[in-house]
Amino acid sequence: MGLFSRFSTFLKAKFSSAMDRAENPNETLDYSYQKQLEQLQNLRRSIADVVTSEKRLELQQTQINQQMEKLDGQARAAVQQGKDDLARLALERKTALQGQLESFNQQIAQLKAQQQKFVDMERRLSTRVEAFRTQKEMVKAQYNAAQAQVKIQESVTGISEEMSDVNLAVQRAQDKVLQMQARVQAMDQLVDSGALPELGAPGQDDIDRQLAQVTNQSAVDSQLAQLKASVQAQLPPAQEGQTREPDQLPPPAATNTETTDGGQ
Repeated sequence: MGLFSRFSTFLKAKFSSAMDRAENPNETLDYSYQKQLEQLQNLRRSIADVVTSEKRLELQQTQINQQMEKLDGQARAAVQQGKDDLARLALERKTALQGQLESFNQQIAQLKAQQQKFVDMERRLSTRVEAFRTQKEMVKAQYNAAQAQVKIQESVTGISEEMSDVNLAVQRAQDKVLQMQARVQAMDQLVDSGALPELGAPGQDDIDRQLAQVTNQSAVDSQLAQLKASVQAQLPPAQEGQTREPDQLPPPAATNTETTDGGQ
């Protein structure tokens, strides 16, 4: 298949799909019914034309009959007056009119047959159009009911185009909220770890953080020594000696000084 043929097939498929979505069965049925009414109206107009032609021929037929009667009277009067030539002339014209009259009779008979044929067609077409109208209204009612049911189901289930847009907007809002919450938690974690200083806090380099850590450790060691001394002071003297021998704890001040010197 060539490129042009493939492109043509693609356009036809797209056009057919677009037409299928845009087609409204109610409009299609109404249009079909309107076309049938037009056909019925044209048929009735044809019947009226045939009847008109028939009446015109009948009028001409009446005029010929009147002329024939007139010529017949003139021929009779000519014979009575002994004018056989005039009588012969009148009879010749009467004979010519008689041929026209026979032709008119044939045409009128043909028009009557055509009229009867059109009348029968009009009767059948009227019956078919009326049946189509009844079926059209029934199909339209079914389609409208089904369409209303589909819209209700789409609204309830949330799969309609409007509800889909709303659901997408809500989903995007929820995604943004989760993204902002994750960002806040990440920033809090960075601040707590010291990787990201708080707003307004003085800047600290690596040496400052090490010094601050040593200071905090010295303070903890000092508090621990004081806590042990307080506990030992509350014990009896014998227990106090036994407790101090295995521990061999240095005085709190000496420990504090050595830890600070080593950190520096």
